[in-house]
Amino acid sequence: MPYSNILEELVNSTPHSIGAILVDWEGEAVQEYCHCTPYDIRFMAAHQAILLNHLKELSIRMESEEAVRDFSISTDQAHLIIGCIDDDYSLMMSVDRRCPLHLALYRFRNTVAELRREI
Repeated sequence: MPYSNILEELVNSTPHSIGAILVDWEGEAVQEYCHCTPYDIRFMAAHQAILLNHLKELSIRMESEEAVRDFSISTDQAHLIIGCIDDDYSLMMSVDRRCPLHLALYRFRNTVAELRREI
């Protein structure tokens, strides 16, 4: 499956990456690649779908001309990056805080563009 190769490349080319997961509109895992237990990244992905849907709804209610493309959440230990591929699929990536956020976002956005071509 080409998705697994794409996710593997993203994770292995991003320093201190923990993992990445492709999810559908319900937060169900389509494919993941991670250096943690699959359960951990699937658990995070299920919750990220809720956050992403709330942000999309908020954007509509605010009558924003710009759709939510991606967003990041930073904690003391990690960065979580979440982005839309299309209306049905999104990508989530977790990286250790030691990874520069701008580098992770650059690699993440390139991967989203590649996944858009594949889906």
